[in-house]
Amino acid sequence: MFGTQIPQVTPAELPEGALLLDVREDDEWAAGHAPDAVHLPMMEIPARLAEVPKEDPVVVICRVGGRSARVVAYLQGQGWDNVVNLDGGMQAWASAGRPVVDGNAQPGTVI
Repeated sequence: MFGTQIPQVTPAELPEGALLLDVREDDEWAAGHAPDAVHLPMMEIPARLAEVPKEDPVVVICRVGGRSARVVAYLQGQGWDNVVNLDGGMQAWASAGRPVVDGNAQPGTVI
């Protein structure tokens, strides 16, 4: 699919101190996201590359893992070697019992 293997982790394998980079659209983010995630919509990544750390681990997340895998492949192509995809995305995150909050820090839902 991508020509190279996309590194992936599950919610249980999330590296200590990793930045969780949520690349979903604004409405998806507002409905429910991981409390400590940073929101950077997929289509804005090329213009906002400077906001993606190159040193610390970065775990990219979307709804089910497709968009985030494409973002990981793109970032790797731009020289990032510290990025991995969250396998199963926010659906796997929520299914693993991890917290999901909305834009008001109240319990959220994955859409």
